[in-house]
Amino acid sequence: MRAVVQRVGRASVEVDGAVVGAIEEPGLLVLLGVTGSDTPADASRLAQKIFRLRMLQDEASCADTGAPLLVVSQFTLYGEVRKGRRPGWSAAAPRAVSEPLYGEFIDRLRGLGAAVEQGVFGEHMEVSLVNSGPFTLIVDTADLPG
Repeated sequence: MRAVVQRVGRASVEVDGAVVGAIEEPGLLVLLGVTGSDTPADASRLAQKIFRLRMLQDEASCADTGAPLLVVSQFTLYGEVRKGRRPGWSAAAPRAVSEPLYGEFIDRLRGLGAAVEQGVFGEHMEVSLVNSGPFTLIVDTADLPG
């Protein structure tokens, strides 16, 4: 799994003009991609890592402060651009694999006590955010200890 994690002052996601998830206070926006080899254990490790990342104001984490997270699925994080001008998507997991793992990631965050809002998996979404810092990290389970 791969996540782009941004510290935000606020963020929201809309589907068909309706807000489906929003955080109105400082927290984290998590854009989440899933690849074919990912497992529920990866979802758990990534949720724990992000929940405890000290990237909020004064080096605090969501675990420390109760700051909310907005999680949005984004298969394009596994886009391949080595050849040609058109991105390839073969590394992104198919919906049958990625949707349950997206849900598992959110469930694991909530199980840790996180306040989580979310987008709608597989829908065209418009994401709005006020970046704070800016402070953005890319976290990949391939880089985390087992």
